[in-house]
Amino acid sequence: MKDFVIIGAAQAGLSMAYFLKKSQKDFLIIDKENEIGASWLNRWDSLKLFTPTEFNHLTGLPFPAPKGHYPDKYEVASYFKKYVKTFELPVQLNTLAKGIEKQDNCFVITTNQQEITSKHVIIATGPFHIPYTPKFHNKLSNDIYQVHSNYYKSPDQLQKGTTLVVGGGDSGFQILDEISKNTTDTTYFSGNTDIRTLPQEILGKTLWWWFTKTGFLSFSKKSWIGKRISQSKQPIIGTDVKAILKRNNVETVGYTIDAVEDTIKTTSKNLENVKNIVWATGYKPNFKWIKNIELTDDNYPKHHRGISTTKGLYFIGLPWLHTRGSATLGGIKKDAAFLAKEIL
Repeated sequence: MKDFVIIGAAQAGLSMAYFLKKSQKDFLIIDKENEIGASWLNRWDSLKLFTPTEFNHLTGLPFPAPKGHYPDKYEVASYFKKYVKTFELPVQLNTLAKGIEKQDNCFVITTNQQEITSKHVIIATGPFHIPYTPKFHNKLSNDIYQVHSNYYKSPDQLQKGTTLVVGGGDSGFQILDEISKNTTDTTYFSGNTDIRTLPQEILGKTLWWWFTKTGFLSFSKKSWIGKRISQSKQPIIGTDVKAILKRNNVETVGYTIDAVEDTIKTTSKNLENVKNIVWATGYKPNFKWIKNIELTDDNYPKHHRGISTTKGLYFIGLPWLHTRGSATLGGIKKDAAFLAKEIL
């Protein structure tokens, strides 16, 4: 019987583990991947953080890079490995949690390896669970190569010819940028082009410096300003969207609304020459494997700053767990410190 089991060994899980270790609790971190940092390493090869080094520190160990540096995914994974080694955190890899059920005064966690019992469970699996693609993608010809941004690595995996990138978030525009730079073929973009963009630096200071000074990252989701920020469209950070969309080989086609065989229907035209589609269409949460959990209308757990309605069950690493900063690498430590104080 463990005191705590943490599910997920990325920034959220490691942040909680730091406080459990400091309090000398008997705990275990389990993760479905085969190495620490895999959740970052599995993303596309050129991925970099929007936040510079000085805003990426987890509690107790500074991020090992110069101030003002924007780390890539390999540096983040390496940092996580160093964090585990430095604090001697107990991690069990290749362990997929399939179900959680509360029985009497403990939790039974069913995994692909064994059953684990614990007095408390902390879910740190993050918000990116099930890659979402519209249902009509199944109607497309097998000759068209389709990949969700979750599995996209680089332009090298694409077929020769035109590519359609669907989705106007940070991932969509970064992937559009990379693909269109590496081909003379047309790269179609499908999504909202009426978006706000923000540079990574303003007046010699990083954007995150300004966010910190203005308190942008610290407004509670229940405050008036926090509600306005959370309900507004998030700006694209550090990507020159206008310049990308003006490239000679980039063509915007509105929204993708249907498809059949070799024809993709968009709001501006029908596309019949597409060889590749990258679906940067986001994710859906999945917490149905946790028995008797209370969910909100958008299928996230009901909680107050990570404390769920089930006694002994906690969450960390969710978007807007408390503030906009909850979703950032450096912001997770505030949520972890609060949650640790409440439950230890």
